[in-house]
Amino acid sequence: MYAKFLKRGIDFTLSLFALIILSPVLLMLILIGAIAMKGNPFFTQLRPGKIDPKTGKERIFRLIKFRTMSNAKDQYGNLLPDDVRLNRYGKFLRSTSLDELPELFNILVGHMAIVGPRPQLVRDMIFMSTEVRRRHSVRPGLTGLAQVNGRNNITWEKKFMFDLCYIDTGITLFGDLRIVLQTVGKVFKRSDTVREGTASDIDYGDWLLEEGKIDIRVYESKQAEAKKILEV
Repeated sequence: MYAKFLKRGIDFTLSLFALIILSPVLLMLILIGAIAMKGNPFFTQLRPGKIDPKTGKERIFRLIKFRTMSNAKDQYGNLLPDDVRLNRYGKFLRSTSLDELPELFNILVGHMAIVGPRPQLVRDMIFMSTEVRRRHSVRPGLTGLAQVNGRNNITWEKKFMFDLCYIDTGITLFGDLRIVLQTVGKVFKRSDTVREGTASDIDYGDWLLEEGKIDIRVYESKQAEAKKILEV
């Protein structure tokens, strides 16, 4: 009952209410971000959403966040490494999770839910098995079971395990509320925002390659597949 008929209505109402209440904060972050990032304060990226029952494929949507890395480039026009482009303001946004606030718009229009598996990259999706891609049978979430159980400090295998556990154990109002409350605690503690020793989390395909679970030929073939999806 909740998952099929109530969850979407609750998500719409709460995201609209949050956008109204937090509008002064959002406006302030837009202005500060425009200065700190020397331009557009927003970062958008195509992500896989819920599977379309008509096509059997994930709907690709444009996720919106506050930009945490500048567009600084070297003398040849190439973007500098992540740890160089991640300035103090960007680190603050990530540590407080304020960079996620614009995703409320994604929730409002129906791309996302408040609670659900986090939307990964398209280049992560194409490396997922059919079983793992069951995580896309529901709307991706602003937060989820994996986020309150380690977020970026757990392996990809554990992330996917928690995502599927969220779906398979039954999506309930009480369960979602518990995840939201646990998320609030994580945000205040500023824990698990990035994997230890890295500026940002490693891509799933890169992790598989490093772990020797795939070879370079499979890796390059899958990356080419992801590019085709993004070009459509």
